[in-house]
Amino acid sequence: MNQKRNIVIVSIFGLTAAVLLLAPFVGIETITLQEVVRPAAGGTGADIFWRIRVPRVLTAFCAGAALALSGMAFQAMFRNPLATPFTLGVSSGAAFGASLYVVTGIVFSIGPVSGQSLSAFVWAAMAILIVYGLTRVRRGSSTATMLIAGVAVNFFFSSFILFIQYISDFTRSFRVIRWLMGGFEIVGYEPVTTILPFVITGSFVIFALTNELNVLTLGEDIALSRGVPVRRVKTALFFATSLMVGSIVSVCGPIGFVGMMAPHICRLLVGYDHRYLAPATCVFGGAFLVLCDALARSLIPPAEIPVGVITALLGGPFFLWLLLRRSREGGQMGDL
Repeated sequence: MNQKRNIVIVSIFGLTAAVLLLAPFVGIETITLQEVVRPAAGGTGADIFWRIRVPRVLTAFCAGAALALSGMAFQAMFRNPLATPFTLGVSSGAAFGASLYVVTGIVFSIGPVSGQSLSAFVWAAMAILIVYGLTRVRRGSSTATMLIAGVAVNFFFSSFILFIQYISDFTRSFRVIRWLMGGFEIVGYEPVTTILPFVITGSFVIFALTNELNVLTLGEDIALSRGVPVRRVKTALFFATSLMVGSIVSVCGPIGFVGMMAPHICRLLVGYDHRYLAPATCVFGGAFLVLCDALARSLIPPAEIPVGVITALLGGPFFLWLLLRRSREGGQMGDL
């Protein structure tokens, strides 16, 4: 079993490396290796490759890896296979911040970071603090309280987004809707450098707590009986994953279903042990979103489909398959 699992993990890493190497060449306009290695005078292939395609692939990989890891952590923490990185209202808070920036018409930036991304991140952080504050008001940090607080905050910000869209003119309303679809329309490496510190920090916390995640899947009472500081672990996971997701959403918009699909697929491949599941989920989630983005920019040329639409189209059937599979097994949807 261990040998088979190791082979699967090595295969996932190998396929991920192949995806990262080949994805920058795919798009509306195919770029050859010769154009990159020996750029012709006046040619644009190398410029498109290095300034647009490579940063886009790197950003998609970081976003996919972060969303997949966050989904894995939330599913273990809440013991719910349907938990996603957006369960606790971070996405809706960021979406409200971006919508507010669009409707006010104020244009600003701080260095390479746009005002829309800054506004989205600030309100994502605000949503994190609200959820944490509501959880603390109940004098505890039970997963049920945190989940209910997250759902409430999610609905609260979503209602404000609808209100903003209603009072906006057509152009600004369309900008809000387009941003809510998610995408990687970026130029340069600034988005990568913006989200990378949050992704590295959040990933480090999750990898450091893989043993605790294994015990949390058995229940809080069992985790406490085995010496796990449940409250501190959940708080660390909550802030690390939420800030990581907030940074991703502020740059790329809300990209759904990656955090739900990738952990489940990897559980089928490598099992439930988070010591092996975490690295597999990380690289698989990154490669999955890179593939979705390559498909989004090459499916109906010269138009480009928002990558959030692609993940949603894949996520709907996956959700139904998961529901039917667990129904056949006679399991409860709340069980991992």
